[in-house]
Amino acid sequence: MAKPLSTQPTFRLTFVISWTAGVLALTALIYYWFGFGWLPALVDGWLSVSLLALDALLIVHNLAYYRPTSGRYLFILAVNATLAAACLYFGYYICGLLFKDQPLYLDWLKASLPVRFLVAWIFLSAISLLSFFWYEIKAQQETIERKETAEKLATEAELFKLRHQLQPHFLFNSLNSINALISLRPEEARQMVQKLSDFLRGTLKKEDQASTSLKEEIQYLQWYLDIEKVRFRHRLSTEINCSEESLNAQLPPLLLQPVVENAIKFGLYDTIGDITIRIKAWTADNTLFISVENPFDPELQHSTKGTGFGLSSIRRRLFLLFGRSDLLDTQTDNTLFTTLIKVPQPQ
Repeated sequence: MAKPLSTQPTFRLTFVISWTAGVLALTALIYYWFGFGWLPALVDGWLSVSLLALDALLIVHNLAYYRPTSGRYLFILAVNATLAAACLYFGYYICGLLFKDQPLYLDWLKASLPVRFLVAWIFLSAISLLSFFWYEIKAQQETIERKETAEKLATEAELFKLRHQLQPHFLFNSLNSINALISLRPEEARQMVQKLSDFLRGTLKKEDQASTSLKEEIQYLQWYLDIEKVRFRHRLSTEINCSEESLNAQLPPLLLQPVVENAIKFGLYDTIGDITIRIKAWTADNTLFISVENPFDPELQHSTKGTGFGLSSIRRRLFLLFGRSDLLDTQTDNTLFTTLIKVPQPQ
């Protein structure tokens, strides 16, 4: 709900200035134009403007809490007419008591009531409509802000979920590998536990980051690759080539690990030979490009199998962050599967 206009400092200052100007103007009009004494002119001017100002404050304050919906304009005009009539009645009654010994002024006051009513009604109607539209605009702005906040929270929750859905899968695989290595190669098992600890510690540090540099992401990725190289030993090798300017480019944290994990999964799991995963990064047209290439055996798996949950989650993250659905592409070329990620850079 919008705060009442009466609580706004600008409105208060404008109200005081307008009230003062109205009192002085009406007093001067009655005194100089119609020729009545300064006392009835001052009392009439102060009383008429003050009663009208109180009505205006009442309207402005009430519209902050209640705004009619059906037939609202006619309702507002009718209320204004009632308030204008009440304002004139009290002003006429009080002036009649104070200046009952000045019949000429009282006759003029009575004759001017229709004009006063019309002016008061137009003034209150203008105040009402302006206040009504101001409150409506504020209410719409608050609704939009609440909707945007809710959408932002929903987006952040979905991004959080997407970032953490992949982690248990990798963790379970690593623990299973550690369990297998304990009896066969205990030294490598200890190494893998240490590397897994470093990897998870790096994950925790990145939890609250909105973005990270490619250089930091590559370092984090290297911890993951060290773990996988303990698991697969000589069968897995990697080549990472990043242009100098791309290392400072920004990207969402924890973006590359699921892509590389997908490359390892579909490059190694169904084959018995050695593979090399190639990671390249460069910038062009204010965009960071990252490609991940892995070989695969088309006889053991379908070429479309590489677009599993890992890549779909990355595509969804990129869409939520940048509002574009063309930031992740995949393609196959004989025995080579390539994933291309495009990350727009801040202007």
